[in-house]
Amino acid sequence: MIQLAFYGFSALTLLGAIAVLVTRNVLYAAFFLLLTLLGVAGLFVLASADFLAVAQIMIYVGGVLVLVIFGVMLTHKAEPTAAVNSQTANRVPSLNRTGATLAGFAIATSLFVALYTLLARANFPLLNEPVGWQSTIQTIGKQLMTEYVVPFEIAGVLLLAALVGATYLAARNQTTN
Repeated sequence: MIQLAFYGFSALTLLGAIAVLVTRNVLYAAFFLLLTLLGVAGLFVLASADFLAVAQIMIYVGGVLVLVIFGVMLTHKAEPTAAVNSQTANRVPSLNRTGATLAGFAIATSLFVALYTLLARANFPLLNEPVGWQSTIQTIGKQLMTEYVVPFEIAGVLLLAALVGATYLAARNQTTN
């Protein structure tokens, strides 16, 4: 049953990512990105990384993707209509489109084969252990407040400084206009 869920979430992630690449409408691409991010969150749940799954949904789906959709919807302009007597489509000139496509396909295929053989020959000792469900939130909380407290606080101070700097730059540009 877990393998079926894994294959389902993997298919959702891959199909959503491919749809993002091939669609021409930016709003549809954002919705396909939603499917991709939800599939990744499902894969995090199956990997017993519940904290990462919740963070994926709250930060990327709930924040970043909503911001992208609002930005697209608020700045979307209607495409200008072509002249009535124009019969030729707009095309980008290219010297060798077929050669570039074949070169990209060859590079992607060779990279896939190299990574597949590397993963097939690797010995992963964790694959032999039984799968158990443990919440990672308590472990992450303990490590953030004990072992990694200094980097955590430094990251917080840097983010605060970046926020103050961005506010200063935005306020300074508005007063000069």
